[in-house]
Parts: sequence; C-alpha cells; structure tokens
Amino acid sequence: MASKILIIFISSIMMFQLVLPSLATYENVPTAAKKVDVVVEGMVYCQSCKHFGTWSLSEAEPIPSAKVSVVCKNHRDQVSYYKAFETDGNGYFYGELEGFKLSNYLFDHPLQSCNVKLVSSPLENCSLLSNVNYGMYGAPLHFEKKTLAGRNYEAVIYTAGPLAFRPANCPPTTHY
Repeated sequence: MASKILIIFISSIMMFQLVLPSLATYENVPTAAKKVDVVVEGMVYCQSCKHFGTWSLSEAEPIPSAKVSVVCKNHRDQVSYYKAFETDGNGYFYGELEGFKLSNYLFDHPLQSCNVKLVSSPLENCSLLSNVNYGMYGAPLHFEKKTLAGRNYEAVIYTAGPLAFRPANCPPTTHY
C-alpha cells in the first residue's frame, strides 16, 4: 500500500513539473492595454425666426451636414487639439477626439480645456452663427456619466450644446 502511495506521489510531482513551464508561459503573456477614447456629441439646429434673439430652440429644425469644431487649449492657453466634425442627417454629431492627449491631467482635462464651436451650415437661409449655448465662442463640455465599453475599449462621452445657426432674414415682429 505504501509503495502505491509513493508511486502516485512521484507521478504527481513529475506531472506537476511538466505542467509548470506551460503555466509560466501563460503568466508572461502581455494583456492588451485598455484603450480609452474621448468622444464629444451634440446637436445642431436652425433656430426659428419666432425665437430669434433668445436661446430658445423651440420649433428649431436639425441641420444635416453642419460643421462644428472641437478646440482644446492647454494650461498655457495654446491650442493643443483641433478637429472639425459634420452632423449626420438628423443634425447629430459624434466626434472621437483621436490623438487628444492630456499633458497635465488637472489643467488639460477635456472638461476644462475643450469647447465646441459652430463652423458652417449648408443651409443658405440659416447660416448665421448664433451664440445659443455659447456656440459662437465655444460651448463647454458636460459629462453626463455616459460611456461605451468593450473588452479592450472604453469611450468617455462628453456633450456640448445644443447649438444653433439662425436665419439671416427674419421678418420683423410687430407688437400691437
């Protein structure tokens, strides 16, 4: 009986020695680093003449193919990132800030350093910049706890706006 236990023990040790090198190779396999992207989304509208001069977007229409830009400045007020994006058929833009880098996490964070600005509208009758939600000078980003996540990917999504162009020729309002 003792000899059977000894044989099983020695066999187990020999098997363990065979398995040990293969376990070590799996241990040293580098895992892919998780990629984290910064994304900005928002909407672009044509403001109704009825609400001209206000920030109201009541009765506003989305603008397909409008252009917006994302401008980020570092803590020295130098442009560190610039990219233009175009809205889809529903006036929605979704822009991945590919290549955006934080040189100083506290000062150059997207919430503090990036703004979205109106660039151009394809509509001739609605192509003047408005400052609704600071679209003329730079709409600040907002974080609404929205992310997309995959196995080796994560996108942190910030929103800006909604932004609006305005018509050039609005009929004068009459007050009786």
